[in-house]
Amino acid sequence: MTAAEAGAAAMDAARGGLGASAGGSGPGDPGGGAGGGAAPSPAGAPGPEAERVIEARDLTAAFGATTLFRHVSFDVRRGEVFVILGGSGCGKSTLLKLMIGLVPPAEGTVSILGTGVWSTEGAGRLALLKRIGVMWQQGALFGSQTLQENVELPLAEHTSLPPAARAEVARAKLGLVGLSEAANRLPSEVSGGMLKRAGIARALALDPPILFLDEPSAGLDPITSAGLDELIRDLARALGTTFVVVTHELASILAIGDRCIMLDKAAQGMIAEGDPRTLRDESTHPTVRAFFRREAA
Repeated sequence: MTAAEAGAAAMDAARGGLGASAGGSGPGDPGGGAGGGAAPSPAGAPGPEAERVIEARDLTAAFGATTLFRHVSFDVRRGEVFVILGGSGCGKSTLLKLMIGLVPPAEGTVSILGTGVWSTEGAGRLALLKRIGVMWQQGALFGSQTLQENVELPLAEHTSLPPAARAEVARAKLGLVGLSEAANRLPSEVSGGMLKRAGIARALALDPPILFLDEPSAGLDPITSAGLDELIRDLARALGTTFVVVTHELASILAIGDRCIMLDKAAQGMIAEGDPRTLRDESTHPTVRAFFRREAA
């Protein structure tokens, strides 16, 4: 990408209008049909005919003699917000790490955009990893660098853009998440919610079609969490970005999730799959019902 192309891309992104709205295992339980009073999916949710951009098959995660989950299979469709949910210790974050190539599976395969994550090596693997972005739970920003400098890091590492073009792209990405005025602040000078937004901006730096978010709402107050939920929905719908979100925050799951899978520690696997609102209203699985209705097990 040339500097001129980068500048044009940055301006196109800034004109997207998101900054303003951003301010402020075996078969799972299908949860039944969409009728019977179940709340509708978020507007613009991709249908079942949408392209499968992630395919996970028969995944098993184990550390020594300890098995977290077995035989987990699912697909993620282009442009949807796909949620991995479940109680503490069920393996949600481990599944995310397995999907992005940080932790190898004991069994099974994962493909992203038609390329096997664990069967591809060298330049092919690097090219694949450039097509995904990741936001970790605490943002994982470098404390000695400003928010803008943090967003510029992937551009400096993986493109030949000159400094001026990198800065322009970084400012556009920060604008997308409502942080234009905070570009020159250090991570220690912003709130927890702003740190998470900055983490999303950095994950967007290379324009990946797929973003993975690890507990984006953890530790946030309800108002800030709702704003972050709105941002994720806006990015998914306006940019066509696919989101894979790990969370156990019930309000966020229902607000942003097009589809979800639920892992369960006791079952050591996947116990439900489908629209989270349908699962809440119609699932007959006792653990699924308890989770969505906040009932003691």
